[in-house]
Order: sequence, then C-alpha cells, then structure tokens
Amino acid sequence: MTAFCIECPRKVETIVIGRQTSDGAGVKLTRVLDQNFHARLDPFLLMDAFGSDNPDEYIAGFPSHPHRGFETVTYMIAGKMAHEDSEGNKGLLEDGGVQWMTAGRGVFHSEIPQQSDGRMEGFQLWLNLPARDKMCAPWYRDFKARELPKFVTREGVGVTVIAGKSHDTPGAMQRATTTPLYLDLHFSEGASFAQKIQSSHNAFVYVYRGALHINSQLICAGQMALLENDPSADGVLLNAEKSARALLIAGQPLNEPIVQHGPIVMNTKDEIRQAISDLHQKKFTVNSSK
Repeated sequence: MTAFCIECPRKVETIVIGRQTSDGAGVKLTRVLDQNFHARLDPFLLMDAFGSDNPDEYIAGFPSHPHRGFETVTYMIAGKMAHEDSEGNKGLLEDGGVQWMTAGRGVFHSEIPQQSDGRMEGFQLWLNLPARDKMCAPWYRDFKARELPKFVTREGVGVTVIAGKSHDTPGAMQRATTTPLYLDLHFSEGASFAQKIQSSHNAFVYVYRGALHINSQLICAGQMALLENDPSADGVLLNAEKSARALLIAGQPLNEPIVQHGPIVMNTKDEIRQAISDLHQKKFTVNSSK
C-alpha cells in the first residue's frame, strides 16, 4: 500500500442537503443528487440514499421499470433486495453487496425487498454512458460483500473499493471512459484519509454516519460536500474527530449533452422521443441474449 501526501487538497464548493421523496412503489428515500447537478457532477446523474427500520417505508420496493442510456450502481449497507430484469437475470443483493447494471439500449428491472422487518439501507448511483455506448447490450454483475476489495489504512480508516483505485488497491469495477472512483470509508475516532483525485474529475463526499472535516469545513451526516474543481488540486483530505462513515465518489466528465426523461438518459430530444416510441412498442430488449 503506497503512502502519499496531498500537496493541494480540494476545498468544499458547497454543501447539499438531500431532498426527502419517494420512488418505486412508495419507498422513502433521500435524493442527494438530481438533475440540478448534471452539468456540475458529470458523469453522475443521480444518487439516492435509503434507510429505514419501518417496513411500511420500503416493503413494496421498486416493481418493474425501464432504464436506457446509463448504468446503475446499487450498494446495500443492510437488508436484502431481490432483483430481476427482462434479460432473464436474477439475483439477491445482501448486506454489503453491490449490483452494477448497464442498462444500455434498454432493460426492464425490478428490485423487491426480501424482508418484512428489520433495517434496509443503501444507495443507488446513476453513472452516465458516453454517447457511443448508450445503445450497447445490457449487462450486470452482482458482488457479494466478500468480493469487494477492502483494506485498512495506517491511520485507521477501513476502505471498501467499489470502483476505481485507492492506495494501490484496485476496485471491483473499472470503467475506461468515466474512470469512476467509488469508496466507502469507515473512520475510527481521530482518523484521517487522503485520496489522490485527478484535477479534471468531478468529485463529492456524502457523509452517512457522524461527521467529517474537509479542510476546516464540517460535513455532517446526511450532507453532500461538492468538492471544488481546482486545476492545481491533487486530491482530498478527510478528517474525523469521532467515528464516521462516508462515500467518496469521483469521475471523469463526459462533456456531452444530457437529456433526461425519467429513467431514460440520452444526448438529444430526438433520442428521447425514439426511446419513448420504442418503449411503447415494447422494443426494449427482452431476453435478447437467449
């Protein structure tokens, strides 16, 4: 594990408090990142945080719904969620697991809780696809918690590397164009964490337990810190006075037009109209690989 120092750490540009809403069949969630940040946080399109001990707030789940033109990354902190898609794929997402799905040219997908009580908690991130890949074949992979690369720094931070690379540890997933970095960080009391981030990448931190300091800025649980884009910056420094948990996410912007219509994300209005027509004519892929 390579030790390094950050000579010019990024500062916080703004703090965002997520919007309480519901989706699917009434699942209560916090929309941390939405269309208002498409330009600023390209290639990331959306991030939802969900977490509840009340089954009435999650039990109905997300019945079958379409996607086209992007990828979804679902990370479960607690609970069990069964998923199934129109390609015939099925799986069970459990505590600490990740599902990475490429919707591509179009897929129907459902996510239904497999529990009637207890806590269900996690995150879903939408990652844009470049124009050349928006109509690629759908694909997905499930990762059990034990399959996700993990390490603990000398400063006492537990790191799960979902995507990208951290301290010489490659993540479970790599994407050549958007080169996403997706880390789950668990801080012990008084611990700090340094991460190299290319200055061209957009980046943010979402604290979901406790609080962190980024430079002198305090970021509390439920807040997203959007990090400044400084051409001289070489990374980020995070410090915790007490135990805390946070997601650190960064990626290379595509710098392409973004046109979104619900769960369809394309580059032009004509492509959106075509997608809606394909949807109505039931042309989204159904078991096309069989």
